[in-house]
Amino acid sequence: MIEALDIHVTGIVQGVGFRPFVYRMAKKYLINGWVLNAADGVNIHAEGESRLLDEFVIELSENAPAAAQVKEIELKEVPLQDFDSFEIRFSDDAAVQETTLVSADLATCDDCAAELFNPNDRRFRYPFINCTNCGPRFTIIDALPYDRASTSMKDFPMCERCAAEYADPLDRRFHAQPDACFECGPHLSLAWRPDCEATPGEDFPTRGAGEVSSDELPDGWHIAWGKTRETSDALIARAVELLCAGQVVAVKGLGGFHLVCDARNAEAIARLREGKRRGGKPFAVMMANAEAVRSVCEVTPEEEKALSDPARPIVLLKKRQGVALAAGLADKLPELGVMLPTTPVQLLLLHDFARALEQMGVPEPPMLVMTSGNIHDEPIVTDDAEARGKLGGIACAVLGNDRAILSRYDDSVVRIISAGSAGSAVQMIRRARGFAPVPLKLARASANPEAAAVPEDAAAPEAIGAACHEDSPETAGHEAAAVAPVLFAAGSEQKSTFAFVRGSEAFVSQHVGDLENAEAFDAWLDAKSRFEKLFELRATRLACDSHPEYLASKWAREQARKLDIPLVEVQHHHAHIASVIGENGLSGAVCGIAFDGTGFGADGSIWGGEVLLANAQAYERFANFAYVPMPGGAACVKNPLRMAYGVLWEFDLLEHPAAKRVLGALGEQADLCDQMIERGLNTPMTSSVGRLFDAASAILGICEHPTYESEAAVLLEAALGLVASPDGGSTDEAGVNSRYSIAITKNTATPKSTAQDTSVLLFDAAPTFKALLDDMQAGIPAATIARRFHSAFVEAIVNAAKLAYSVYGVSTVALSGGVFMNRFIIEHALAALQDEGFTVAVNRELPPNDGCISYGQAVIACAQDEITRNE
Repeated sequence: MIEALDIHVTGIVQGVGFRPFVYRMAKKYLINGWVLNAADGVNIHAEGESRLLDEFVIELSENAPAAAQVKEIELKEVPLQDFDSFEIRFSDDAAVQETTLVSADLATCDDCAAELFNPNDRRFRYPFINCTNCGPRFTIIDALPYDRASTSMKDFPMCERCAAEYADPLDRRFHAQPDACFECGPHLSLAWRPDCEATPGEDFPTRGAGEVSSDELPDGWHIAWGKTRETSDALIARAVELLCAGQVVAVKGLGGFHLVCDARNAEAIARLREGKRRGGKPFAVMMANAEAVRSVCEVTPEEEKALSDPARPIVLLKKRQGVALAAGLADKLPELGVMLPTTPVQLLLLHDFARALEQMGVPEPPMLVMTSGNIHDEPIVTDDAEARGKLGGIACAVLGNDRAILSRYDDSVVRIISAGSAGSAVQMIRRARGFAPVPLKLARASANPEAAAVPEDAAAPEAIGAACHEDSPETAGHEAAAVAPVLFAAGSEQKSTFAFVRGSEAFVSQHVGDLENAEAFDAWLDAKSRFEKLFELRATRLACDSHPEYLASKWAREQARKLDIPLVEVQHHHAHIASVIGENGLSGAVCGIAFDGTGFGADGSIWGGEVLLANAQAYERFANFAYVPMPGGAACVKNPLRMAYGVLWEFDLLEHPAAKRVLGALGEQADLCDQMIERGLNTPMTSSVGRLFDAASAILGICEHPTYESEAAVLLEAALGLVASPDGGSTDEAGVNSRYSIAITKNTATPKSTAQDTSVLLFDAAPTFKALLDDMQAGIPAATIARRFHSAFVEAIVNAAKLAYSVYGVSTVALSGGVFMNRFIIEHALAALQDEGFTVAVNRELPPNDGCISYGQAVIACAQDEITRNE
């Protein structure tokens, strides 16, 4: 029986080859009708045998293109229109063009990778091979609608054969905007300085077929172009020679340059580290496939899936025991960041590097350091000339190309965490290439003006592990930018992102970095301008962090004044908790536990150990860690021994015998710290848990002189791997726990206290630090002490949730903040809270660090705006 259906598909279904996929499936199942992009997804009219229609719909749901994310399929029976064929319809509706979401950049698909290494294929070893299912997207687009003329491919007219593929709905390159080949597309270049000993001389190339001519550039560099397969291969061969010789090469990727060297060569790593001014921060590596990765890391099925995701993020993996890695790669850490090849250039480079190592008799799988192409604290480099200027002091050669990068994107970083009874979950650590700018849903809050929205008839805690949810963002629900109000949330100073909200969608930017210098802030402004241009966004409201000195907040205040538009200033830790509320679609009150390093508090102090009763509109400060002094302010972050002195001073532990080591290490600075605290000179007070971890690391001698942000806390966590059991083998676990307890006391309010600036309870870490010093004095290993210290904070998290429930009946706990980057803390807290019957929510699609702040600001500003509109 012939039937007709109107089918509406929502999700990531535009710009990912979904319409040609529908066309091919229609041909396969003998379906007639049409497919059309709509403003809120894809519309299909399908006519055919009922059984075949059912199979057709199943195909749409279960076998969509790799880049697509089908959120929902709506079916409606309609009258037959007697179509005799199936066609792809093209809409000239301006609303469709303006709101079509461009997919994030995608790794080279298996089909293209097979063609890349097939000698019989016309794109054999073409470094820019791609199709509808893979390749650059957001990093090459200049304007919507997304077509070749609006991308950096506009300078590369398609040859006759590529044009035929582009126009054929049955070809997987149908409407693949970056489609190209050696004849018509971009080409590789290799630039080098003549004064660099390791770069090509007159006999270049030394390996590979064909003659390669070079020209001198105005900046004194020489450059050669690979416009044929032979010359292109020669450039790659030379780059491989340099890598094998222990040199560093700058290689152009999708969103910027990488600095690349042999990950098994300690001298090359040291040269790279010195040039980048990176200190001890670990490097990520690239390996060919999951099998190769298993030679150095443990890989679970969930981690292998993350490695192979079309976004190709860096995945944090546990190092395999007994594997010796080169010095300087990821010293002292239990994990290594690993990624698989993303681009055809990377595939070719790694393939040829492996072949070269094999010829040299090296048995280990090839492994390349693949780190962001920038100097410390500067934005990643995207332009070839800029790469020669800024990276030329590090890299001996620049493997670039003539396709412009229009949007700057770092690599994304993810990890798999154990979410207690909920199983495992993917958690974002840095959201960038491959994920941004896919929008996140932003559910509208109910109009409830109560600060904490504590339910009067709160139910008992549910024993479920809602640490994550499986919904993916979709592209449905777009509203025309000219009509819908637009909110811009400026984000934070560290791990900066920004967010635009239009309708029910939040466009959270890629990771921009720390806004601590003019270049980084310029990159933030550039990224914001690109979002505004591409998505036709003009802010009618603003939100920012309440910190008076954050650059992004200063910008927002000035814009609000200049444009006379509303501005919402959001407390930092409320934004952290609101980001979890928004991601997980929570309603009502939560017990929000926000532990991090720094956040401007409502009382003017530095917060960072907060327990908030919160919803999307407002918060109350239920508990916090007792304040400790920071002698020298920000200097404590770079010198945790100063923080250790402040903690010991506050807890009256300077006379403890084990404290002598800290005083000796500080030397004359100890007296200076004492004077600053006593006189209140440049000594802000902080409740930060992050600073307590820094202090413990310094006291134990694990990290006294950090070379990168949070290194002291990171190495304190890394020390946990040196002991096997949770209490370090103690036979008196209960006694250990009682000694390392974090005391809870009633806070003191004043006539001027408010629910936002003054908490009900104080958490006092003094007993924990005394136990730490006692154990040091008793000769207990630092690793065992570190584990006991961590466990004390997990217990404090559980106690905070229990107290909030006993007083207010709040059974949902939200965890966010940089401290929850600590794997031990977040995994043990999830398990312990779920064991107590709490529902627990965490950040997943956004990182728990300050990368989630802009989204949290947006959640709060939109919720407060809805209350205003409903009053």
